[in-house]
Amino acid sequence: METKQRNQILGVLFVGVLMGALDIAIVGPALPAIRSQFQVSERLLAWIFSIYVLFNLISTPLMARLSDQFGRKWIYILDVSLFGIGSLIVALSTSFEMVLFGRAVQGFGAGGIFPVASAVIGDTFPPENRGRALGLIGAVFGLAFIIGPIIGGVILVITTWHWLFLINLPIALVVILLSLRVLPAHRAEVRRSFDTWGMLVLAGLLACLAWGLNQIDTAHFFSSLVSMQVLPFLVAFIVLLLVLVWVEQRVKDPLLPPYLFNRRQLTLAYVLSTGAGIGESSLVFMPLLAVAALSAFGVTQKSASFLLMPVVLAMSVGSPLAGRMLDKFGSRLVILFGTAIMSLGMFLLGTFASSMALFIVSGALIGMGMSALLGAPLRYIMLNEANATERTVAQGVVAIFTSTGQLLGSALVGAVAASGASLSNPAAGYSLAFEMIGILSIVLILISFLLKTQLQERQTVQQNLKKSGVPMSVK
Repeated sequence: METKQRNQILGVLFVGVLMGALDIAIVGPALPAIRSQFQVSERLLAWIFSIYVLFNLISTPLMARLSDQFGRKWIYILDVSLFGIGSLIVALSTSFEMVLFGRAVQGFGAGGIFPVASAVIGDTFPPENRGRALGLIGAVFGLAFIIGPIIGGVILVITTWHWLFLINLPIALVVILLSLRVLPAHRAEVRRSFDTWGMLVLAGLLACLAWGLNQIDTAHFFSSLVSMQVLPFLVAFIVLLLVLVWVEQRVKDPLLPPYLFNRRQLTLAYVLSTGAGIGESSLVFMPLLAVAALSAFGVTQKSASFLLMPVVLAMSVGSPLAGRMLDKFGSRLVILFGTAIMSLGMFLLGTFASSMALFIVSGALIGMGMSALLGAPLRYIMLNEANATERTVAQGVVAIFTSTGQLLGSALVGAVAASGASLSNPAAGYSLAFEMIGILSIVLILISFLLKTQLQERQTVQQNLKKSGVPMSVK
């Protein structure tokens, strides 16, 4: 295949992945307007984000398996088409239930776009160029988080929230037409088995846990735990968790391989990934807090998304900085510093949300801190701990835990915001939610102390290299 053709393929994949990634970041600016139009509670509003993440999580391994069987090209087109259909359903919604259905279809389509795009790169690019191509596609998620709030804010200033979703339709159509022309209809030579039961049980237990958390009344915490709105779902979660462990120990290619949970460093990375997902999902609700707390400064539904800019700018600076610091200080110190900064930012945001200056400062601190969790440090741990044959699967497990954190984080924010809301102080609920995320961030700080030191990390790298026949000195 000629270089020009490969670049055309990469361009089509890039646009498709960007389209799917944008709808994670761009939904935040739409939340105040959607809540106003449909008059829904904070608990239900949180499911606009949660249901997208849940169906995205279900779709990812399923679409990867289908692309092996039916070909990358047609499954990629199917995923983009589903995403477009879901966007249209959301934009034309006449009820909140219809919005949730559209978001579920969107999430199901978006879940397959990235893994199928990665598989196409593996099929069409030579080994020496795959890293660059995969890096470019992977960077789309960071780019989407940077430009998503900007695009959302601009669209809301010009027109209504519906166009945040309608804009996907011409993009999806262009991607489909170009995919028909340039993508190869390749099928995997060796087809992997798909852990159907593992995926179904995982989806079920996460849905039960998310719904149970979402229904908790933090003002009457213990009594709500034993209520019929919460307790049955928490019991179902525990039962399904035991079933998942049983299933994963018996299938041929498990979704969550047990051998990737027998090392402390890897297990800590999964926990930190979940924390990163919780923190990331909370940012979606910052425009709602801004509208409620900063109305005296003229912040409206249309302009609130621009207050995410300090977070975005800090992450764009912090991510490469965290990457450079890894070689000097190791992952433990970088993650410790990041979680501490994020915790400070969350507490400032929750406590002083009515101050414009501190709102901006706290956003910058949160963005800088999250760079240590969403950026290079966790991938650094995975590369050090997992051997060459485990790395792809290990990265997939990290993605599952990050999505789990996003799902649980949005459910938690919705529950706390609804429980703490009051007519006299409409910002109180979301302020309390961000303070709760700050408390969870302190837990992440304590967990970070359990990570290996820089010297221990280097010794692990040396041991892995020796196993592969490539010795390395440890300085």
